[in-house]
Amino acid sequence: MQSIYEQCGGTYHEYKNGHLIPDLSDAETEQLSISVWGQRRRKYIKEYNRGLYEGLLLTGKLYQHLSVIDKQAQERYDVIVEQMKKAQGITELLKSENQFIWLQKMNSICDAAREIVNTEIIFV
Repeated sequence: MQSIYEQCGGTYHEYKNGHLIPDLSDAETEQLSISVWGQRRRKYIKEYNRGLYEGLLLTGKLYQHLSVIDKQAQERYDVIVEQMKKAQGITELLKSENQFIWLQKMNSICDAAREIVNTEIIFV
């Protein structure tokens, strides 16, 4: 006997322990691009918040959630980097005068900003 989902053309794939998971895919989901922030979020909730991950997956909202998180994280990262650059006086003049020092400082800022975003948005 087919489920209503199958009668409407839906398909399933087998998951752990023989559980069947609906293949949820639509044009909107496929158009969402997920960068490193969304990928980190997906990995985190898949490993540490399995209920949330499976709930989002089953309702077809996983990629929408990842897209929102991805956008928020990138915006926050950009703001933090700019604020830290300003606070530390890192300018284009420094970049033209001493690229090595500029690069060291920027790498430090980017690492710190990444940790802040991970703590505030990704690993929550």
